[in-house]
Amino acid sequence: MLKPSQIRSDQRTVESETTARLSVAAVADCAPTPAIVPQAVTAAAALRPQAVALSSDAEVLTYADLERRSNQLAAYLKSAGVDCDELVGLCMERTPSMVVAALAILKAGGAYVPLDPTLPAERQGFMLRDAGVCAVVAESVQATKLPAGDWHVVDMNRQAEEIACFPASPLPCPAASENLAYVIYTSGSTGQPKGVELTHGGLANLVAWHCRAFQVTSNDRASHQAALGFDAAVWEIWPYLAAGASVHIPPESCRTNPEALRDWLVAREISITFLATPLAEHMLSLPWPAETALRILLTGADTLHRRPSPELPFALINNYGPTECTVVATSGEVAAASHSEASREQASSGKLPSIGRPIDNTHVYIVNEAMQPVPAGAAGELCVAGAGLARGYRNRPDLTAQKFVPNPFSGRAEDRLYRTGDLARYLPNGEIEFLGRLDEQIKIRGFRVEPDEIARALNQHPEVESCAVVARENQAGEKSLVAYVVLSKTAAISSSGLREHIRQGLPEYMVPAAFVRVKSLPVTANGKIDRSALPAPNDANLLRDTAFVAPSGVVEERLAGIIASLLRLDRISANDNFFLLGGHSLLGTQLIARVNEAFGVELPLLQLFDHPTLAEMSKAIEGMILEKLDAGEPQSSRAGRPAV
Repeated sequence: MLKPSQIRSDQRTVESETTARLSVAAVADCAPTPAIVPQAVTAAAALRPQAVALSSDAEVLTYADLERRSNQLAAYLKSAGVDCDELVGLCMERTPSMVVAALAILKAGGAYVPLDPTLPAERQGFMLRDAGVCAVVAESVQATKLPAGDWHVVDMNRQAEEIACFPASPLPCPAASENLAYVIYTSGSTGQPKGVELTHGGLANLVAWHCRAFQVTSNDRASHQAALGFDAAVWEIWPYLAAGASVHIPPESCRTNPEALRDWLVAREISITFLATPLAEHMLSLPWPAETALRILLTGADTLHRRPSPELPFALINNYGPTECTVVATSGEVAAASHSEASREQASSGKLPSIGRPIDNTHVYIVNEAMQPVPAGAAGELCVAGAGLARGYRNRPDLTAQKFVPNPFSGRAEDRLYRTGDLARYLPNGEIEFLGRLDEQIKIRGFRVEPDEIARALNQHPEVESCAVVARENQAGEKSLVAYVVLSKTAAISSSGLREHIRQGLPEYMVPAAFVRVKSLPVTANGKIDRSALPAPNDANLLRDTAFVAPSGVVEERLAGIIASLLRLDRISANDNFFLLGGHSLLGTQLIARVNEAFGVELPLLQLFDHPTLAEMSKAIEGMILEKLDAGEPQSSRAGRPAV
């Protein structure tokens, strides 16, 4: 086994500028990939046994090490009853040993079920029981925390000597392309995760396309930084080991820190990396040394709003694919954008990065509710067919039948397509534009709104680094749009400035009621924006137009309390605008009723629109109260009303 310091620098190659700017449509002269991944890795190991296969700060494994250890563990698992389509849990940190265990499960004929060690025990237990695993492979620190169940726990540390007694020679791999390779659990609408069953055939298609499209060779150095339960981890490992390249694991301290991760990628001379969209967008804004070995930055998992600068020394590839389609269904290189305002205006008019075109042996259809193709340029549901389709959902035949339907376009009864639930359209150049989730469309005051369309517009503002738009409900069940923005360090924009920016391209009903400034957008373990973790708007985080001015006088103070209650805010500034804080005509009628109850005056709705700030409304109310007093209103009817 090599030590990290013994990695030969001559294994680190810097690709030419031509290769760095490759198109995903390019065809590489690559060796044919064996039918399934375990066979491909064994073939690669036979060619270069002493080459580095896996590397971390703590451990480096050659291909000979990888073969020996995975063969021994595979033989052990085989003796414990693991066979084709048997599921084996895999609960380990991102280490070379984790990859050894995953490969061993595949070599034994089984399918691995990745379990993030940070998951709550209750969720781990559900996944293990639902999958029906026969065993769980873990290291000691995770093994002691696993929930109890009817499965055999393989402790890689405590049983190391026992496992090492098994033969190091390869077993005949019993799995075929139709057998399961892994099962990934994703969030489910019922509140319980659902297991997606992926086959060796789909994985082999992904590996073959990837090696061809990105001209992967044994000289490439790839990174593995995705969480184990994120299917991007599948993509980060198997294409490179199948091609005889090396996979490098960054330390946890820099995994999600853009500057530190950039420095690690440069220092380790990584040539291909995958980063989830929010992190990738941060990395695009950083300066990069021209001599970096990185030639390809792959991204996906969320909507990409930014194009790379022409100065970046690597190609940016945007990818799309539900877990149900074996990681990637479409892919395309993102053209660089200029820094001019003209390019920003073009982007806001719809020329944002596409999700590319279907990968090899994959077909995409964009259909209406009747499953008929929509006209060119029209929006519809994106459906995927081809080699990457999953078997279906574990123990969910009802959901499988609902989402994996007969393919009406193939002419063969056995062919299926997957209904993604995503909204998309074909662009004139044949690429596909992602438009968001069908089920994320919401109604605001009767209008159907796609939040991601608003986010795309906001992201074109030069002072907005990233953003997310969600609908939040008040106590009355009314929805309003809230934009969460990460602003540049030198930003001087106000909420009214952002509203005016949005109004240039979107209708009034799509202008967010409130803007919340956040330091960063929360993300899930899979790198997607965690909308459930976005904070509720409050006085401390709202982006305002002016400094806070405390209400003065009885009327202002009481009116501030009424408005704060209606809008669910902690406090109201004297200069705050009712409508800019999230008020609208329906809430305006409630405000008028409460003003009448508190002050005994009928504030006209038109006056509310003309004088929407707290100070202006208070002044109008005071004037109306004085008018009543001058008109000689009986003293008894003024009881309990404020003195002015």
